[in-house]
Parts: sequence; structure tokens; C-alpha cells
Amino acid sequence: MTPHMNTRRAAALAAVAAMVVVGMQTGAANAHPNTPGDSSSVSATPAFGTASARTAAIESAQSDASSTASALKLGAKEKLIARDVIKDAKGTVHTRYERTYDGLPVLGGDLVTHTAASGKLKSVTKATTARISVPSTTPKIKTAASARKVIWAGDGTPVLALESIKTGVQKDGTPSRKRVITDATTGKVLQSYEEIETAGVGNSQYSGKVDLSTTASGSGFELTDGDRGGHKTYDLNQGESGTGDLVTDDDDTWGDGTGNDRQTAAVDAHYGAAQTWDFYKSAFGRDGIAGDGKAAYSRVHYGDAYVNAFWDDSCFCMTYGDGADNKSALTALDVAGHEMSHGLTSSTANLNYSGESGGLNEATSDILGTSVEFFADNATDVGDYLIGEKIDINGDGSPLRYMDKPSKDGGSADYWDSGVGDLDVHYSSGVANHFFYLLSEGSGAKTVNGVDYDSPTSDGSTVTGIGRDKAVQIWYKALSEYMTSTTDYADARTATERAATDLYGADSAELKAVDAAWSGVNVK
Repeated sequence: MTPHMNTRRAAALAAVAAMVVVGMQTGAANAHPNTPGDSSSVSATPAFGTASARTAAIESAQSDASSTASALKLGAKEKLIARDVIKDAKGTVHTRYERTYDGLPVLGGDLVTHTAASGKLKSVTKATTARISVPSTTPKIKTAASARKVIWAGDGTPVLALESIKTGVQKDGTPSRKRVITDATTGKVLQSYEEIETAGVGNSQYSGKVDLSTTASGSGFELTDGDRGGHKTYDLNQGESGTGDLVTDDDDTWGDGTGNDRQTAAVDAHYGAAQTWDFYKSAFGRDGIAGDGKAAYSRVHYGDAYVNAFWDDSCFCMTYGDGADNKSALTALDVAGHEMSHGLTSSTANLNYSGESGGLNEATSDILGTSVEFFADNATDVGDYLIGEKIDINGDGSPLRYMDKPSKDGGSADYWDSGVGDLDVHYSSGVANHFFYLLSEGSGAKTVNGVDYDSPTSDGSTVTGIGRDKAVQIWYKALSEYMTSTTDYADARTATERAATDLYGADSAELKAVDAAWSGVNVK
């Protein structure tokens, strides 16, 4: 949510914000050209001139963090840690901060300041508006040596808490790293969620003949993409830890298009990572997942007959299983885009992977994974609003998820209601996926790239789409500049409204379409 600051507080921060603007201007932050095929689109986030310019902007914000905290009237024990700085096409600087209290991390305490090019504070977006204060930082319950003391501000009154991580294996063989937040006074579990973020289950197909960026090594070649931050693709050889072996080849011709050749899965993974990188760069001016020019890496051939794929923040990597027959790796293009986009979410809004924010996290990966698929313009895997249509999850060729009417998968929500946050995040994501489809294409029956869709609305209203290019710009700007770790569906509506206003104006058809699409999924 976005509290309104009074004039006196805004004025107090103006001088501090101006210094952040100066820090941003040390690099050549040129606006990215319009999205191909849409001459009226506006880039949500102009690229930094260099990765070092972005680093300098963050360092500048951090050097002024204490002054910013004072201007925001935070408590004496609170400090801010600058995590990201974005300067948009209008010159507005969006600075994302984490917060500490008496040296302890405040979970749910993140905030974003929005500063005009003039140096005047426009507004502040906070994950919580509650005052951060606890009577003691000494736990009253027994603590494991590995537990970390934190302040939990995710909901209600902030309390001292203990954060622990339990590792293991999920039922389907996916690694498990469950994060548990416990009240340090009562022992009550405040939040528990799985950190390993998966795309789904099923078998995948190959993406056809594609170009790969590889690196010569000795007398052969390796799957290292020197054009995109040094992304590497490894073969785990059915292992479940480490990186395995870097995939190499003698003649720079990789795979044979079937699961009988171990290189085929690596080709799909490497290609998917490259397309996702290029999409981020083309659409958003973003240099890699974290915006720092550094690549993640991919691991294929995970486990034995493992029917899944996942993103893991701890290794900053994507991992793919081989499917039930060990010959159908889950490396479809939209799956790769989905997995990498979990990393992008972690690097921006860092949406909690539970409740409504977890649904928004999953939907973000679906939205961007779908956008990658359209961007790639691959004749073998054409762009569509079907998630995982190449991985045969049900054994009948049906996709994993449907964006035009999410409930067609048998579990996802078409519309918001008060119980949506209680669903598995892959099902609660349906509300945002449906919103994105309506915003892009509108309601009713239509055919896109040979696929028939028929999208309803909760109230029977008619929604006119604004096109996918504009819709994804709005979503990305909202994610990177206005959403926080605790954003729920009501907050997401506010964030996308602000993004649409910034990009297209307060009286724009795009803003009206955002409102209509949210109303169409019952987020009012």
C-alpha cells in the first residue's frame, strides 16, 4: 500500500532525494527504444549506461541512507539498506530499501521512495505502515544455533521472531528449503513457505533448430554464453547437488533433437536462458536477472525420472529434470522464462512465496515466461497464453495453466475472493494471469497465433485489451518500482495503476484498461 506523506515530510526528504538523483546521473541512462511492433509503447525502465553506473547509484543511495531514514521519520534504531535504484523514462528515481531494527533484519519492512527529477519526493511505497518497535530483542523460547533473529513485520504488529531453514526433499523429488518464521516469545509459527520455486510437472519437447552462443575451449567448445554475462549450462549426470559438468562438444553442433542425446536438454536450457536475457534487455533495458550484467546458470539432467524444474535463489540457477522417462527434459521455452523470472522477482519486489503475494510471484513468472515465448518468435514453439503447453502434464497434450480462463486447469482461480490467499500459489496465480490476459487481449472469444481463447469476466463486463507489449511494460514497472514483499491483489491493482499513469498518463486508455481488467477479475 502507498501512504500519502504530508507536505512537511515530503519537503524534508527533498534535499536527500536530490543527492540520489545526482548519483543516478553519473551513468548514461538512455531510454530504451520502443518495443518492436508497438510504436506507442514506452520503456518502463531505461537501461543503465553500464553495470558500474547502477552500482554507483546504489552506493550513492546507501551513503545517504541515514539521512533518508531520518527524513522518513523512522525510529532511532532503524536503518535502511539500499538494494536497487531505477531511473525511469520521466526521470523519476525509484530507490528500494530493506530495513533493520537494532541490527536485526525487518522482514516485511521494505520500502521504495519515488523521487522526481527535481529532487522532490513524490511518494513512498511501504510493505508495512506499522511502527517498527519491539520491547526486547532477547528470545523467550529456545533457539537453534542456526536460527536467525529477525523482526517480523509481515502482518499486524511487528514482533521479535526466529527465522530458520529446514532442508530436505519434497514428495516429487524436488529439493526442499522451507523457511519458517516463529514468534520468539510465544513459539507460534508466523509464516512457513517453500523457497524452491517450481514451474510444474510433466514432459517437455525440444524447441527445434536454434542458434546458440558458445565459447571455444581448447580443441572444442563449451556452453558458455559470452554475449550474455557468461551464462553456463551444466550436466548434473542425474545428481542432485553441485553443478556437475560443463557441457562441451567437439564441433559446435549440439544435440540431435531427441531425449536420446544428452546434449538436447542442454540446448533447450541454454537457448531459453538466452531468449529470456534478450527479452529483458529488449523490453525493459534490463541487463540480466539482477540488472547487474551477471548471468545465472542452468543445470540439466537433475535426479532420476524427475518430473519438474525449479529456480533456486541460493545458487542463482535454474534446474531441470528429465521427465518420467528420463528422455523428456522439462526445458520448454516458457518454462525457462518462468524460472529465470523467479530470480527477477527476487531481485526486485521480492514477493513472499505464500498467500496472495505468492500467487503474484508465480503469476509474474507466468506473465514473463509467456512474454519470452512471444518474443522468441520460434516457429516450433509459437507464442501463446498457455503455460507449459509443451510439457504433457496430463498425458493428453493439455497445458499446465491457461491465462484466458485459469480454472480450466481444474484448480486455479479465475477471480479474486477472500479465500484466494489460502490456495497453493500456483493456483492463486490465476487471478493475476487472467488480469494480464484481459489487459493484453480483452474479454470474449478470439484466436491468437492459431490458438482459440474465450475469456470471461466476473461481472460480465467487456474489457478491451491494449496489447501484450504495453501490458508487460505496466506489469514490470509495477513489479520493479511499486510492489513490495507483502503486496497482495489490492496492492497490485494500485501498483499497476500507478505504473500505467507514469507510462501513459492519468487520462489514458491504458489506465482505464488496467482498471477494467482488474474489475473483470473481481479486484476492486
